[in-house]
Amino acid sequence: MTPQMAHHNFRGTIFALIAMGIFSTHDAVVKTLGASYSPFQIVFFGSLLSFPPVAVIMLNDAREGSLRPRHPGWILFRTVLTVVTGLTAFYAFSVLPLAQVYVILFASPLIITILAIPILGERVRARRWAAVLVGLVGVIIVLRPGQADLAWGHAAAMAAAVCGATASVIVRKIGADERSVVLLLYPMVGNFIATGLALPFVYRPMVLHDLGLMAVIAAFGLTASFLVILAYRAGEAAIVAPMQYSQILWATAYGYMLFDEGLDGATVLGATVIIASGLYIVFRETRTGASAHRPVTEARGRTDTATTPKSSVLQRLFSGRGTGVS
Repeated sequence: MTPQMAHHNFRGTIFALIAMGIFSTHDAVVKTLGASYSPFQIVFFGSLLSFPPVAVIMLNDAREGSLRPRHPGWILFRTVLTVVTGLTAFYAFSVLPLAQVYVILFASPLIITILAIPILGERVRARRWAAVLVGLVGVIIVLRPGQADLAWGHAAAMAAAVCGATASVIVRKIGADERSVVLLLYPMVGNFIATGLALPFVYRPMVLHDLGLMAVIAAFGLTASFLVILAYRAGEAAIVAPMQYSQILWATAYGYMLFDEGLDGATVLGATVIIASGLYIVFRETRTGASAHRPVTEARGRTDTATTPKSSVLQRLFSGRGTGVS
C-alpha cells in the first residue's frame, strides 16, 4: 500500500468512525423518545423533518425524466420494506438494550449474502457460506432461545435486519435503471403516508423539548449519511465497511451512562461471533474474483429509514448521476 493510499484509508476510517458515532447518538435519542412516544409518531416526525433538506438534495438531480419508476413492483416492495425497517428498528431501540439491538442488526451482512443469491444471481462459495452459518450461530447465542425470555423487541430487531438487508439488495438490483430521486422519494413518501395514517390512533402531545429531539434525529441521520459518503470516497470499502461495528462501543457507553444497561456474557460472545463472520464476508467480497456483485460492501451506510436515506443513493445525487449505483 502506498503512503497516499494509506492516508486516504486513514481519512476514510476517521469519517466512518465519526459517522457511526453520530448514528449511535441518533439511536440513543430514538430510545429516549421511545419511552414516551409510539414508533409511528417518531417515524412520522422524523420523515417530516427530514423531507425539506432531502428535497433540496434531490434538486441536484437535473437529469430529465419523470418520477415514474421503471420497476414499480420492486420500488413498491422496497418502500414497504423501508417503512417496516424504520418502525421495527425504532421500536427495538425503545424496548431493548442498545447493544443487544446492534448485535442483532449486525446480522444484516449475513442476510444480504444469502439474499444476493436469488435476487442478484450472486455465487456464494463454501467459505462465505461457512461464515454465514457461523454468524447465524452468533445470533442464536444472543437470543438464547429456551434460556431467556424473547420479547417483541427481539422479533422487531430481527425484522429490521431482514427487511433492511432485503431493501439493500433491491437497490443493487434496480439501482442502475432507476433515477436517484425515485429511490429516495418513494420510501420517504411511504413512511410519511403509512405513519401519518396511524398517527391519530397513537399521537401523544409533544413538548417543545421533545419536538427538538425529533429535529435532532433528522439532522443526525442525514449528517451521518453524508459522512459515510465521504468515508467511501476517501478510503477502500474493505477498510471503511468494518467501521460499522464500532457502534457496539457507542451503544455500550450510552447504555451504561444513560439507560443503566449492561452487557451480559451471551451478548458479548454472540457479538464477537457475528462481527467476525461479517468481517470475513467483507474481506472475501473485496478479493479479486471472489464476488461478482459485492452486495455487502456496496450496501453503504445503514439501510433506509425515515431519517437515514441510503448513502449510496445520496452519493449518486452529489456526483450528478441519475442512474447507476457506485
